[in-house]
Amino acid sequence: MKFMIYLGSDHAGFKLKQAIKKFLDDEGYKYEDLGNLKLDEKDDYPDYGARVAAGVAVNSKNNKGILICGSAEGMSMVANKFRGVRAAVVCDGKTAKLSREHNNANVLSLSGWELPETKAKKIVKAWLETKFAGGRHAKRLKKIEQIERENFKNF
Repeated sequence: MKFMIYLGSDHAGFKLKQAIKKFLDDEGYKYEDLGNLKLDEKDDYPDYGARVAAGVAVNSKNNKGILICGSAEGMSMVANKFRGVRAAVVCDGKTAKLSREHNNANVLSLSGWELPETKAKKIVKAWLETKFAGGRHAKRLKKIEQIERENFKNF
């Protein structure tokens, strides 16, 4: 594999993250777990969402992230605050593929409350194996990048 996968979860996503790690090991993917490293009910999802998003944004255009919290929404919101990150909340194989084909999502956000392990593994597999389609979708990503440039210069 030519990329690193950064993983992050809070307490609500910890169990599913452990299952995803085993799946990634079995499939031969290279990953780094950025936390939560032990089940801790006092943790906060923004801490782990930020670590993963920073890893994806800073290190390489090819790197990816997988975030897991209770609803998947909070982690996605955090990750999308980072320039160059395109986090997608995904709940099935179809949206996993579309998030890669059309949006070139580089961070996958999953629900630890709603997704059974077997379904989550199928989503991760579909997401990691799907390539960006380019073409008309590349034009749209350029527009997103322009919006980022315009809005980040104000901060």
